[in-house]
Amino acid sequence: MSDKTAIITAASAGIGAACARELHARGYQVSLLARSNAVVELARELGGIATVGSVAEPEPLARLVQKTLDTFGRIDAVVNNTGHPAKGDLLAITDEDWHQGLDLLLLSVVRVARLVTPIFERQGGGAVVNISSFAAQEPNLPRPVSSALRTALSSFTQMYAERYGAQNIRMNSVLPGWVNTYEVAASDLARIPMGRPAEPREIARVVAFLVSSDANYITGENIRIDGGLIRSL
Repeated sequence: MSDKTAIITAASAGIGAACARELHARGYQVSLLARSNAVVELARELGGIATVGSVAEPEPLARLVQKTLDTFGRIDAVVNNTGHPAKGDLLAITDEDWHQGLDLLLLSVVRVARLVTPIFERQGGGAVVNISSFAAQEPNLPRPVSSALRTALSSFTQMYAERYGAQNIRMNSVLPGWVNTYEVAASDLARIPMGRPAEPREIARVVAFLVSSDANYITGENIRIDGGLIRSL
């Protein structure tokens, strides 16, 4: 086990849990956050630590970062994973749902960045990967909150990369397409050139690459992992 430490949010299941397992397998100590108590058991399995709380609230994020520092003494990588915001007809979504989506998808990343960037600066570098969505590049009408706010996340990712790149601090976003952690409609599957949804570990492997030294010259990117779903240049 190396002395490198990674924070992974929304890590009790799905892509978040797959990222935790992949990074642990590559030698990272892991600090996990999720609303479900299942995250405690996963952390125990991986020899890491767990914080129970919502990524959409400032207090659990601050507790997560401080607990990680107190336990491991450093933070080298952050994987910002979240749940899903409200769906519905474009103008039927309430202000409350839009505000909740903002906290969940964008402000969670901003808040974590405020907490970990001074740590990265002291250490001489660090890497952040945001789990976004293909909807950031191709808006999806049934998912207006996700589409609009993940596009904003892409913008923040690029601005953060510009601001902190000279300090060896990197931020990238990955944009999964359909993933087999939920039922995918036949009409959506038909649009995927590879003919199937992704497995969570396929997302996790790209995330692990992006936080590693092999990706030292990659920052500010929005990398699609969608089986060829989005064709736009």
